[in-house]
Amino acid sequence: MNSNESLPQPAVAEVQIPDVDLSSTEFYINRELSHLQFNIRVLEQSLDERHPLLDRLFFLCIFSKNLDEFYEVRVANLVHQLTYAREQAGADGLHPKEVLSRIHELCSVNVQRQYEILNDTLLPALANENIHFLRRSEWTDEQKVWIRDYFDDSIQPLISPIGLDPSHPFPRLVNKSLNFIVKLEGKDAFGRETGMAIIPAPRSLPRIIRLPDELTSGGDHFVFLSSILHEYADELFPGMQVKGCYQFRVTRNADLEIDHEETMDLATALEDELHSRNFGEEMRLEVADNCPDELIDFLLKQFNLDVYDLFQVNGPVNLGRLIEVIGQINRPDLRYPPFTPGLPKNVTFKKSTFESIRSKDTLLLHPYESFTPVVDLLREAAKDPGVRAIKQTLYRTGAKSEIVNALVEAARNSKEVTVVIELRARFDEEENLYLANRLQEAGAVVTYGVVGYKTHAKMMLIVRKEGNQYRRYVHLGTGNYHAGNARAYTDYSFLTCDDSIGEDVHMVFQQLTGMGAALRIKKLFHAPFTLHKRLIQMVDRERENAKAGKPALIRMKANGLTEPKLIRALYKASQAGVKIDLIIRGMCCLRPGIPGVSENIEVRSIIGRFLEHSRVYYFLNDGQDEIYAASADLMERNLLNRVETAFPIENSKLKERMKAELEIFMRDNTQSWVLQTDGSYVRVQPGPDEDAISAQNWLLDTLAASTTSITSSSR
Repeated sequence: MNSNESLPQPAVAEVQIPDVDLSSTEFYINRELSHLQFNIRVLEQSLDERHPLLDRLFFLCIFSKNLDEFYEVRVANLVHQLTYAREQAGADGLHPKEVLSRIHELCSVNVQRQYEILNDTLLPALANENIHFLRRSEWTDEQKVWIRDYFDDSIQPLISPIGLDPSHPFPRLVNKSLNFIVKLEGKDAFGRETGMAIIPAPRSLPRIIRLPDELTSGGDHFVFLSSILHEYADELFPGMQVKGCYQFRVTRNADLEIDHEETMDLATALEDELHSRNFGEEMRLEVADNCPDELIDFLLKQFNLDVYDLFQVNGPVNLGRLIEVIGQINRPDLRYPPFTPGLPKNVTFKKSTFESIRSKDTLLLHPYESFTPVVDLLREAAKDPGVRAIKQTLYRTGAKSEIVNALVEAARNSKEVTVVIELRARFDEEENLYLANRLQEAGAVVTYGVVGYKTHAKMMLIVRKEGNQYRRYVHLGTGNYHAGNARAYTDYSFLTCDDSIGEDVHMVFQQLTGMGAALRIKKLFHAPFTLHKRLIQMVDRERENAKAGKPALIRMKANGLTEPKLIRALYKASQAGVKIDLIIRGMCCLRPGIPGVSENIEVRSIIGRFLEHSRVYYFLNDGQDEIYAASADLMERNLLNRVETAFPIENSKLKERMKAELEIFMRDNTQSWVLQTDGSYVRVQPGPDEDAISAQNWLLDTLAASTTSITSSSR
């Protein structure tokens, strides 16, 4: 018997937990409005002078791109609910009609603000750096000659103006395409007086054209395609008078709908749906703010939209396309300085990747550390005569993927290559169909996961013959197998040859490619089977520890937190005294700071140079701390309706490292936004006696092989 057992044990004061209905709607934030708040935080970065100027322009463009997708998917879903009387209120209790009204209010204010930032702040700042976007009134005579030639040679041959009359009805315009509505006077060659015409801008044309250097006095000078079309619109209607020409674009429902019960071939069904994506139901109309009301009313009627779906803007109707110019401007002083990603000591390019993994488990945090070891592992496996089989999941990989090249080479080298491609990666479906065909032509076995469940897990399994036995080498990640994203998104990669993890990954692949009952998995948590339940169990364990007077701590990092049962478990843990730190980049439906419910919970969002994308779950567990990295966000779709994996980090040094990396996010006081009880966010600022701390800069300094120091002035 332990001698301590005979000693009196200290009394533990019972934790008084308020009797509160934790399912009450007042305790939840609407997910769509929370999503918009994230995009507003992105917009705020365009005003932050600590970012280089061209990166501030980048954030402004990303705000537009995010808002496009928000209308194409989230608003479209709400409208669909109302149209077909399928309204579903979330845990927050808001009716879809009320949510749409609030979305309109938020978007109206912030789209107007976006254009004010562009016109009043960014364009003048760019002009001060000799980067100019020229209005028509600013064109010199020499520039006018060049622009006229460009119109004649490159634009006019592709333009097909459409006069509106009974034989020329209003055209079906492509989603998010640039178009012009033209007011006309006079008769055409056939004696028609149409009064109006539409000019669709060819999608093959750049929206912003760089003027040749010899036509400028130095620096970078650009003109908008819309300006050129405005200038020469009358030449598209000879003999008639153009009384006005106004740009507009319409955003449509772009979410694909597949009836899984009726679909026999998912790839064919997706191919059919992709053709209709550009012509879905209209969701939003953007139009130049100088467009007359009569023309706006005409457009709204044509698109079956009302005034709440209208955005009148003071500038180009698609600011997202401004992102094209960033790559055309050779001004490294206006971008973040480059850096060289680091490598752990056990990984070198001088020895086999297999040897490195056998020596110890390897953890990489991209982009601070290189993605190359992951690619090299697959490249080496494709050539290694000992490798017998490779299994891989692909979600978003890119059209020119090194990962796919290596898989193709492996298949051609007679390896048994099995690839699970998730075709339904939103807006990447067409590219994934191409990749699937390419792999099949090389001899790989390609499957599309499980009908009704997206395969979102990031797994690579390599089976290698070593002596008289087979050894499994595994890569598990929180992000996609996309080398480009690995330079911009923060994600963990874990490389191991642990027998139990290898067996677990093997069984997950069996479930994905074959059929059978759910298999017992030793170390991984696996959605949709065990991940949700185990997360709640671990949260409840911290709650019981707190009630017993033991220290209790939960730290979770993810892109979104919306799942109601997990939120209620976190509320209960907070009530028991558990300290809960949540680093949630985007949507968060949990309300922190509610007395008696969530006053022990802090939620912060990090917005910076890199897109925070890694998912990590940490539990103190009475001093026997546990930490998992995962492919899954804390959302219903991830925990209940997708194939996901969470994998343990068991090596003590790696655990301490990940704990330190979570800690630095909680100490960040330059790129952090803290969620308030009312759903708003407040930016954290260092106090007068505090050092400025940027988690991303700290990670660059700690993990990258070499960096260029970033000072306040250069940022």
